[in-house]
Amino acid sequence: MHNPRHFERPLAIGAPQPPSEIPVKPSRMIHFLDFSNERMVAKVPDIAPQVDILLGNLEDAVPVDKKEAAREGLITVGREMELGDTALWTRVNALESPWVLDDITRVVTEIGERLEVMMIPKVEGPWDIHYVDRLLAQLEAKASLQRPILIHAILETSLGVANLEAIAAASPRIQGMSFGPADLAASRRMKTTRVGGGHPGYRTIADPDPEAPDAPRPSYQQDPWHYSIARMVDACTAVGALPFYGPYGDIRDEEGCETQFRAAFLLGCVGAWSLHPAQIAIAKRVFSPEPEEVLFAKKVIEAIPDGRGVHMIDGKMQDDATWKQCQVMVKLAEMLARKEPELAERYGFAQHALL
Repeated sequence: MHNPRHFERPLAIGAPQPPSEIPVKPSRMIHFLDFSNERMVAKVPDIAPQVDILLGNLEDAVPVDKKEAAREGLITVGREMELGDTALWTRVNALESPWVLDDITRVVTEIGERLEVMMIPKVEGPWDIHYVDRLLAQLEAKASLQRPILIHAILETSLGVANLEAIAAASPRIQGMSFGPADLAASRRMKTTRVGGGHPGYRTIADPDPEAPDAPRPSYQQDPWHYSIARMVDACTAVGALPFYGPYGDIRDEEGCETQFRAAFLLGCVGAWSLHPAQIAIAKRVFSPEPEEVLFAKKVIEAIPDGRGVHMIDGKMQDDATWKQCQVMVKLAEMLARKEPELAERYGFAQHALL
């Protein structure tokens, strides 16, 4: 049994104290880059201001013969490049891989003060988090870090989804989770080669028309990921962590990407992965609330300052539950408006009020 009174104690002598709550920052997109590519490293000063999170990828999509170069490139970025208020993350290799120990050790001891979050792939249970948690504490103590590095778990296997509530509660370092549809599809033996999004074969169909039994029957494509994403959102928000949609693999299908991201946003995800510059704008658009909704939410809060009672506003009933929904919307809008002045104008915020 884990003593809950010890949950916020460091797991190594000299390590920083684990966080009591996860900081909420603009997180609309986690932009993946392979820093084994020198051209990618050279683009960092231009890309960093456009994104909320910049991630140096060390795992999938990095060829075996480029693994060490990707790690060196990430360390170079962490040491030498100014990223402003853009957060620096990494995705290390899987815990069973021959590279992961060097990934974690070198990244923490060499650029740990710059790194905010470490993404762990293919997490299957709380035991994976416990291992990384203790190792990070030991390395943080070795490097004399003053701030703990947070952990982000990727759900990519059926066992990981089955254990996601336990994973979310495994450590105070859990910053959030991402949904990995490609590996999860393989783990479940799903019959799809797509990376995220729907599938034309996964659909519902209307009953036959009694008056015209041979007439075409309306049919609608469904979202095969809805159940798992909703569970991830519940597991994360239950412990104060942040849920993210993962990748959308068809870079050319911008409409499909936007539709998938928007469904995740409406379910409660705070952001998604961007694998190509074209997806940065999509994520920024989708995970920033619509100005009309923000203006209405502000109107509700102004009319019901304490959130009590039942009120009719623009013909719609508003009570404490909808008041809470409006608070979520306005707080997100305020946070994004501080980062982007053009959003402040669209949301109707005065800049001096956001300071």
